[in-house]
Parts: sequence; C-alpha cells; structure tokens
Amino acid sequence: MSHPITPCIWMNGTAEEAADFYVSLFDDSRIAQITRYPADSLFLPYFKAGTALLVNFTIAGQAFAALNGGPQFPQTEAVSFVIPVEDQAELDRYWEGLIADGGAESMCGWCKDRYGVSWQVVPRKLLDMQMSGTPEQNERLWGALMTMRRLDLAALEAAFAGDAA
Repeated sequence: MSHPITPCIWMNGTAEEAADFYVSLFDDSRIAQITRYPADSLFLPYFKAGTALLVNFTIAGQAFAALNGGPQFPQTEAVSFVIPVEDQAELDRYWEGLIADGGAESMCGWCKDRYGVSWQVVPRKLLDMQMSGTPEQNERLWGALMTMRRLDLAALEAAFAGDAA
C-alpha cells in the first residue's frame, strides 16, 4: 500500500462538493469513487436517496475520503492538514483558494476552508529552519511566526537570520 492510512473527513451533506473543490485546488488530485445513499437508507432523515454517502478521492497523491454522516460531528481545529509549499507564490495560491467563498484565516499559517476543514499552509523552508536553527534563531523565528496569519516567508527568513524588520 502506498498510503496505508486514509483520512476520512466527516461532512454534513457537502462531501461531494468539498471533494470537487479539493481536487480542483491541488495538482495530482482526482475523484476515485462516489458511493450514494440508497432509497432505503437509515440516514434518509438527513439525506435524500442519491446523495453522496462516501467520496473517495486523492489530494496531491494522498488518499482521502469524505463521508456525509450528518450534523453530529462538526469540524474543529483538533485535526488539520499540512500543505508544505516551496515558495510564497505557492503559499499564496493555496491560502487564497482555501479561504475563498466563506473560508477564514486563523493564526500562524492556519486557515479553514468553506467546509470548516482546517489547513496549515507551511513553507518547506520554515520546516528546514526549525530543524537546523540555533535556540536563538528558533526563538526569533517563532516570535515572528506567532504574529502572522498568512505566513510571510521573507519575514520569517529575516527573523531567522536576525535581520531587523
């Protein structure tokens, strides 16, 4: 198995719409299969027959599933998906795409999409700096990061280097 664990995102009627959105935003992404609620489903008080029950899809080659299970379990920040990006342009593209049409910015590179799913859009360079930095560099890096919503890679690199803002 190339991906032995598949994240399954609980949705309340938006599984197919959300999967379509994700595969439109990320390269190397596609809908693999949609299973629909039958006419005799126990969940018909929530969903009409023919509504997507389970959508299997890939985002950037990673398998995912979205399950229309009902209103019992709303999204929270307790789980988020990290998007490692190469540069500011890629970061900005994902950030803008995720917060569009009802998404929301949060702190430190976190945002929510319009379906309530939490994402972290993080430059690979930030991860490299964290791993290689001295305690002083990491303190400056984290000090700068904690003031940001959308991450600014140039400002993070300047903080890491000790350059005055």
